[in-house]
Amino acid sequence: MTIRVCLAGATGWAGSALARAIANSDDLTLTAAVARRAAGQQLGAALGVERLNCPVYATVAEALAQPCDVFFDYTKPDAAKAHVLTALRHGCHVVIGTSGLSDDDYTDIAAAANAAQRGVLAVGNFALTAVLLQKFAEIAARYCEQWEIIDYARDSKPDAPSGTARELTARLGQIRATTLSVPIEQTQGLPATRGARLNGMQVHSVRLPGYTIALEVIFGLPDQRLTIRHDAGASAEPYVAGALLAIRQVGRLIGLHRGLDSVIEIG
Repeated sequence: MTIRVCLAGATGWAGSALARAIANSDDLTLTAAVARRAAGQQLGAALGVERLNCPVYATVAEALAQPCDVFFDYTKPDAAKAHVLTALRHGCHVVIGTSGLSDDDYTDIAAAANAAQRGVLAVGNFALTAVLLQKFAEIAARYCEQWEIIDYARDSKPDAPSGTARELTARLGQIRATTLSVPIEQTQGLPATRGARLNGMQVHSVRLPGYTIALEVIFGLPDQRLTIRHDAGASAEPYVAGALLAIRQVGRLIGLHRGLDSVIEIG
């Protein structure tokens, strides 16, 4: 059975790589794409891939007039929530690859997914090494009471922290909140330099040229330290295999699920 996909953000850095991979898949087909600058064209013409003969629309509402099974969002955080809710109303399962959605956004999305009896799979990072970082960090958090997260990205990335970092704080926050030897309010100098408190832990976001995406978790114990780090290069290819897996598996889910390990077994 062929899975019909609508891809929002199809001409972007990650979206275009995913579109090309879908074109090479025997069990997936793109029925519609969303990209404002390429609206009115065939996606193949916009990307230079002849076999991508699906139409490109300016809005998600227009694209979803074409029947699809899975809606995939690779857009921006200020638009993604509305896109997801629209897709659920159209009866689609949803994969969220857009970063920057808040916990409140996910609360609303979870309610809508349950009401529609559809699956929503939100993945902060589709790269296997990022998934492994999350799993290893969960193990470490059971044995360490103190850690901090450093989130790195390119200077033009507008959201902070990244979706990868938000997803990690949500996971680790279910295990425990970190202890602070000096409470933030007792910081001498500028308390803001200690980072933001998110889901019970300190998070620092660095935005500089030279980075694509990187995430570092530093765990501290007396006279010892553990650092777990994921670094991504400039290519979008590390995210393609995970995104394809998410599309193939999301139809088996009901409600909101966060993290690619929701549909793969690690450990």
